[in-house]
Amino acid sequence: MALLHISNLRKDYVDPDGVARTVIDIPSFQLEAGRQVALAGRSGCGKTTFLNLISGIATPDQGSIQLDGRELVGLSDAERDRLRANEIGYVYQRFFLLEGYSALENVLLGMMFGPGPDRALARGLLERLGLGDRLNHRPHQLSIGQQQRVAVARALANRPKLVLADEPTGSLDVQNAEEALKLLRGLCEEEGAALLLVSHDAHLLATFDTRLDLADLNRASVGGPA
Repeated sequence: MALLHISNLRKDYVDPDGVARTVIDIPSFQLEAGRQVALAGRSGCGKTTFLNLISGIATPDQGSIQLDGRELVGLSDAERDRLRANEIGYVYQRFFLLEGYSALENVLLGMMFGPGPDRALARGLLERLGLGDRLNHRPHQLSIGQQQRVAVARALANRPKLVLADEPTGSLDVQNAEEALKLLRGLCEEEGAALLLVSHDAHLLATFDTRLDLADLNRASVGGPA
């Protein structure tokens, strides 16, 4: 049985002219436990919307999203929040680190919404990501690449079954992007987490054995929100 099973998923948005547009219309999608898959797609094709639907940040207009056998569609806001905190890690292109807190505190705060803060685990993740000497540094004291590593540690801190990554290297230069991707994939493999990464970066996509294109999955017309 697939870890993630999606069927007949649809999401519409109303554009500024008041016209309803279908952004996501995916008949079927599956992701097995521990699998790493890259999903290509140009800007504006619905990649972020797709990830937000899977994570429960957005709700579909119709369809089914099952994670580890549990149906997400129809859950209350609080139930979706709890499931996301415990089962899903999300690596955003914009890191969303809290400036008033250290690297370690940012990871610990992310753990507050799941099983609870585990200082040893948070510290260990940051050390594995090469940030053992930056635990008490605040985001503005870290390089962009170091901030990305904190975001990766936060996403994996609750030991999720599924990690979603939305253009996770989009803010990085080539060297930092390659290093961040290697660290993300390595940690997912070590923790047994499935990874679904979306990007329009051909170089990044080429590093994955399994690559899909959202345009091949999505019957919706292109042009809605990303």
